[in-house]
Amino acid sequence: MRLRLAGLALVAVLWAAPAFAQGCAMCYASATATTKGGRQALSRGILVLLMPPVGFMTVGFGMAFRYGRKRDRETGSGFSGDEVPDRDLDIARP
Repeated sequence: MRLRLAGLALVAVLWAAPAFAQGCAMCYASATATTKGGRQALSRGILVLLMPPVGFMTVGFGMAFRYGRKRDRETGSGFSGDEVPDRDLDIARP
């Protein structure tokens, strides 16, 4: 079931990819009209503007996982990997 859901999500993302790549026609025209140095500056500017959000998300996920592990160690309710979690809790077992 999870594999089908992941496949469906992948198809949806790939289907919408051309819509994300269209961009603003005026921005595209002005970027292609610049010199080689101008295009390099635009590329660097895009990377510089992309770094802070990616950095914040990376730090946020790292802190969340670290907090989760610390909490699990304190309560002793962590998943060590050698046991299989019981997913069907609603089903009565004989």
